[in-house]
Amino acid sequence: MKIRPLSNFNTTLEKIAADKSLSHRFAIFSLLSKERSRAKNYLLAEDTLNTLKIIENLGAGVEKSGDEISITPPAEFKEPNCVLDCGNSGTAMRLMLGFLAGLEGKFFTLSGDKYLNERPMGRVCEPLGQIGAQIYGRSGAKLAPLCVLGRGLRHFDFVSEISSAQVKTAMILAGFRADATCYFREKSLSRDHSEKMLLAMDAPLKISEDGLGIEITPLQRPLKALNFTLPNDPSSVFYFVLAALILPNSSICVKNVLLNPTRIEAYKILKKMGAKIDLACEANHFEPVGTIHAQSSELVGVEVDENIAWLIDEAPALAIAFALAKGKSSLKNAKELRVKESDRIRAVVANLQKCGIEARELEDGFEVEGGKPKSAKIQSFGDHRIAMSFMILGLICGMELDDVGCIGTSFPNFCQILESLGAEIDH
Repeated sequence: MKIRPLSNFNTTLEKIAADKSLSHRFAIFSLLSKERSRAKNYLLAEDTLNTLKIIENLGAGVEKSGDEISITPPAEFKEPNCVLDCGNSGTAMRLMLGFLAGLEGKFFTLSGDKYLNERPMGRVCEPLGQIGAQIYGRSGAKLAPLCVLGRGLRHFDFVSEISSAQVKTAMILAGFRADATCYFREKSLSRDHSEKMLLAMDAPLKISEDGLGIEITPLQRPLKALNFTLPNDPSSVFYFVLAALILPNSSICVKNVLLNPTRIEAYKILKKMGAKIDLACEANHFEPVGTIHAQSSELVGVEVDENIAWLIDEAPALAIAFALAKGKSSLKNAKELRVKESDRIRAVVANLQKCGIEARELEDGFEVEGGKPKSAKIQSFGDHRIAMSFMILGLICGMELDDVGCIGTSFPNFCQILESLGAEIDH
């Protein structure tokens, strides 16, 4: 795919892409109820559609009507006669491991695409194994495909060494089927969507004042059903906000955006760089939702080394902002980028260098010297966020990209929205 430079744009968008994290959780958490759950504006991307297929294979009824998804949990979970395909989604695989581990006597196999099957699963399988889960897979159940034989689970008091919402959620789901009250704690706060959504379902959770500790009581009854409208994904919106910032005489207004504090850290970094951005919360069901305004801005270099778990998805796009800012920027304490859909540290640096930008790998991040980028042919490494980030850079200098099919895993209408802004894309 080739994208040509764009002079400017001014637009208001109401529908971009529904939040992926909330979409996965809606589908999986609906299985904890006995009533029908409904969600409008569910993300219809490959990853989230795979999650719907997985719960169908477990016996759930899934109905699509316009932009609404309805899920009816099964009276009893099926033991599927097929592999549960998670596609490219680490969220789906890790959360399902926690959910399936306690379904006693039932056997399941989880797999994904070639990229997902090389991502680390030991961070979930090991703590689950310590409480009685039987999980088998490559490299001692550190890599998928993974087989799960549901067992009765023991209670736990677990402290996570990494800040991961996926690990946290998997352990919460396992704790719901444990033999006594469980305790989970992490060293720094990861995304808290699971806690918020589960509490809205009246789940037996107690959250510590600092948000780092969770008390999980085993389920004695089904949870309340969900019924809500999914907001726009701030990680998806970020690409178009960035485009408005870097193109002259441009502006954007995006409505109905999820503004959870653990999801807007990258916007705060842009503000530190001099970006003219305004975030206005306008509603709060169990998550804050509002409008984002942004306009063309002169950016300056910045050092980023805190709250990395809150901006891990936006890091490749932040690297584009670094490349166009005045002076040097750095991202540190982000070793988790090495084990995402690609090694994002290596991918970002290699592609920026191809574009004539001075960039250097760090063990846990990268340094970038702002400059004038040039058109290049870059590799996506099968990573949707690498592909989308460099397409945004292409609005400045033009860009050719390989393997852009990966964008469909999370944001199938990304190119369509770019074209609506006036971008010329050769497919």
